[in-house]
Amino acid sequence: MTKTFVSLLALTLSGTIAAPATAQSNPTVPTKDDAGNDIVVTASRSGDGTEVKNLPASVTLISNEDMQERQTRIVSDVLRDVPGVAVSRTGAIGGLTQIRIRGSEGNHVLVLIDGIKASDPYYGEYDFGTLIADEAAKVEVLRGQQSSLYGSDAIGGVIQYITLTGREAPGFSARAEGGSFGTFSGGARAAGFTDTFDYALSGSLYRTDGTPTARGGIRDIGSTSVGASGKVTWTPSDIFKITGVGRYSNTAADTNNSEIDPASPLFGYTVDRPGVRFVNEAFYGLTRAELALADGRWTSALTGQFADTTRRGYNAQGFDYGDKGRRYKGTFETSYRFGTERVVNRVTGAVDFEREEFQNTTPSSFAFQGRRSTDNWGFVGQYELTVDNAFSAGASIRRDENNRFADTTTWRAQAGYRLPFGLRVRGAYGTGVKNPGYFELYGYSDGRYIGNPNLRPEKSEGWEAGVDQDFAGGKATIGATYFDSQLEDEIYTAYPAPSFIATPSNRTTKSRQHGVEAFVSARPIPQIKFDLAYTYLHARENGLEEVRRPKHVASLNTTVFSTDQRFSGTLTVRYNGRNTDVAYTDPSYVPVRVSMQEFVLVNLNADYKLTNRISVFGRVENLFDERYEEVFSFATPGRAAYGGVRVRF
Repeated sequence: MTKTFVSLLALTLSGTIAAPATAQSNPTVPTKDDAGNDIVVTASRSGDGTEVKNLPASVTLISNEDMQERQTRIVSDVLRDVPGVAVSRTGAIGGLTQIRIRGSEGNHVLVLIDGIKASDPYYGEYDFGTLIADEAAKVEVLRGQQSSLYGSDAIGGVIQYITLTGREAPGFSARAEGGSFGTFSGGARAAGFTDTFDYALSGSLYRTDGTPTARGGIRDIGSTSVGASGKVTWTPSDIFKITGVGRYSNTAADTNNSEIDPASPLFGYTVDRPGVRFVNEAFYGLTRAELALADGRWTSALTGQFADTTRRGYNAQGFDYGDKGRRYKGTFETSYRFGTERVVNRVTGAVDFEREEFQNTTPSSFAFQGRRSTDNWGFVGQYELTVDNAFSAGASIRRDENNRFADTTTWRAQAGYRLPFGLRVRGAYGTGVKNPGYFELYGYSDGRYIGNPNLRPEKSEGWEAGVDQDFAGGKATIGATYFDSQLEDEIYTAYPAPSFIATPSNRTTKSRQHGVEAFVSARPIPQIKFDLAYTYLHARENGLEEVRRPKHVASLNTTVFSTDQRFSGTLTVRYNGRNTDVAYTDPSYVPVRVSMQEFVLVNLNADYKLTNRISVFGRVENLFDERYEEVFSFATPGRAAYGGVRVRF
């Protein structure tokens, strides 16, 4: 035993390891390495890509091919195919869309877009209703507590949406389509690279006249969403490179309000409200400079980024409410790799500085009208180990020092081992934190909601254990993970008597979530592939079922290809189980719990290449015209058909 330990220690300390081929900045790491293995970047602060098969954490990679085969136009739709994820949208395309991972809240999920923290600083949450798909992109979903890497927000996990580089997807492409409900969608991308320069520019548009979102309503709720993205990388030498990212999004959408007259039989239900609409606009930017020394074993990167969000709401009389949020973030990361080809070590340190600001622009704020800001320093240490490409382990710790909330330390440890016959076992334990958002601290709502500046951060801890098995040389993979988490100091909305005015508070009881995630992914022959995902969730707070968290969620995607690969067709089936929601149908304004019915959505897609450069495609969404609601009293679209053409050069 001693000899074995000494031998392993000698290998660990040896300095002969070659530089990693994927040591690149976050926004430019490719989907696969040179050997064709799937890799992700979100699970490490080093900037390196990590092979999915060697990562002892629960992660799902949605590739650009997956998004194209499923004809993804709204990014949140494809997230329904990820284990552990639940999606809820308020009725129409463009409506508020929340993502919950493993029973956490929507604001417990950190969202990155090309490495940029994208959440609205005012609400403390990212609205996925504003994210339409680019022409070439991928999504990484990292589940479990990740605050030890990223700080606040990463309780349920991290979702990173990444546009492909010019080297990954060079050339020009354009797409145009139309269909039901007066819908038009289009996109274009131009990308390329030289020895020292890489660029990718893309733009997307989604416009629809929409459908009614009120039960029995007649007012169509339409929306227009525009997105534009640019990413450039300049590599003047083998040891230095600079990456720049810019992004713009704008969503202008109609919406409806609830009936507020207690004498109305529809009190608390969504009703047609002509003139009610909103506009969400956001600018994002990032610049990253990376230096590699010691033959690539030591890399350091300096990053600056910003997010600027504006929300404006209108009613029939004009401007009704609004807010502005800004985030400025600077990061220094340094990572050193040592060992041998058999034993690879990676040590990373990072320092984050983040300032968030908000301004309330509502003409008649009830509780607060003005500006506030919060500063946070985060100090990160991470260690990662891989032995014989079979055993992998890692640990990370982070200290956050905040000028508004109590300083916090979070950590995570994980390990996994792959047996020679393809079976891998893995486990992890971690902690997380979520700071209150400005809306919770200083929010308002026509005199019925008062913010609480004395709120404490929410804290989470949890563990997971999983097993994966490869078959037929990687042609099929099956896996399952059990997870168990608990949340304390949960922020909830209280309605104290006698005023019953809503105000956020910290719970004294704990919220608990546990469940099972399972998946099957296979491509037994080149002409067929399928992906199956299933989640069982038991989420309770003080014995009560948590809202908008279905106990069962499942999806199946099956794609068939012709022998010459000119034709492909995809069948998508998504099941959302029974769950509960809250309804404000009581005249006291105190919410009541309501049951939400299960539903199944079926989509059918087809694509045919007329030539190597021109393709035609079509799809039917909600094939069987399912009538369902994801949020109480918000009706959703019925059957819809779309068709279009795509060109590539």
